Amino acid sequence: MTDTLLCLAIFIVVGFIGSALAHRIHFPAVTGYLVAGLILGLTGIISKETLSHFDILADLALGFIAFSIGSEFKLDFLKKVGAAPIIITLFEAFGAVLVLDILLIAIGVPLPVALLLGAIGAATAPAATLMVVRQYKADGPVTRMLLPVVAMDDAAALIAFSVSAAIAQMIASDHGISIAPMLLTPLLEVGGSLALGCVIGAVAAFFLRRFKNDGDRLGLAFAVVMGGVGLSALLGLSALLVCMMTGAVFANLSRQSVKLFKVSDAVTPPLFLMFFVLSGAELDVTVLKSIGLIGIVYIVARVFGKVIGSYVGARIARVEPVVRNYLGLMLVPQAGVAIGLSLIALRILPEYGATIRAVILCATLIYELTGPLITKAALVKAGEIAPSRSGRSKKDPSPTNPPQSEITE
Repeated sequence: MTDTLLCLAIFIVVGFIGSALAHRIHFPAVTGYLVAGLILGLTGIISKETLSHFDILADLALGFIAFSIGSEFKLDFLKKVGAAPIIITLFEAFGAVLVLDILLIAIGVPLPVALLLGAIGAATAPAATLMVVRQYKADGPVTRMLLPVVAMDDAAALIAFSVSAAIAQMIASDHGISIAPMLLTPLLEVGGSLALGCVIGAVAAFFLRRFKNDGDRLGLAFAVVMGGVGLSALLGLSALLVCMMTGAVFANLSRQSVKLFKVSDAVTPPLFLMFFVLSGAELDVTVLKSIGLIGIVYIVARVFGKVIGSYVGARIARVEPVVRNYLGLMLVPQAGVAIGLSLIALRILPEYGATIRAVILCATLIYELTGPLITKAALVKAGEIAPSRSGRSKKDPSPTNPPQSEITE
């Protein structure tokens, strides 16, 4: 127990150091966490065997990330923004999946790996993008369309991954490929996960009415997420989909849900910090030598799929030309959900998981380094950052107290 607590303390301290250094060079805090974790893993201060014992930390962090994503799907919000963000999200998310699947298979990547990498490619991290928007006080049609799209983007990725993972497992098994189970298994997993999430969300909304203080609300939040993750494991369902649906149903049924999400968001940043540091520390650098072409194709093809998909979706939705031209460039960053999905890939397909995880972590570092710069340039081109604000803002977010959008990426 002492060793476990010491390791957790090391994760937090290392994360703070990485975040502070990233803040000095105007990079997102999550980049600092990952790099710090990578260095920690290379030093060998904490052995790989010890790191493997912290799966519960990753499960809990992923559960809260999905729970927070689900809270964005309020019916009044969806009615307000209309169909355009939904159309654009579907095209940019599944556009990335389609382009990645085709190109990865074309270069000879095993089909299960191509399917999982393609699905993970749909995810976008909103934190870095929204930090740029806030820092430079960007405003205009592109910015207003961006906010609902990034809120829905990871939900599309979770669904795509659930379907792709079921198909990939069937292909990788020794039982052969059968079309009916290949189609039925993902549908049952997705449907069962959404149904379980509905039940948990409804029960949580009922009990929340009885809680009058933040301590009780926080306890309920942890019970909901832990229960969702635990039941998902027992029933063979997707914990991410269960927790996402729980958050969505809960947010729509309970008027007090805002208070619960507020108190849970106030205590989860250390959890996410440790998760990202752990993710960086678990990177097996020896795998990097063998992922050169796969990594390059993933990094380039994903951006291409996002840009083309958002352009096509924007044309179909008949939005302003400036949105068609620049929105896709703001969907480059990738972090929390993608890293979490790579961890799940490692568990369900261990023979391929190390390669998938290495590709995603390396791509995350590149995307998080370049994404904010691309976003700023796109907003300047779109005319949504005033010339007087294009320089560095004096009110940068603190690395140890990131803005709310960053801790839910």
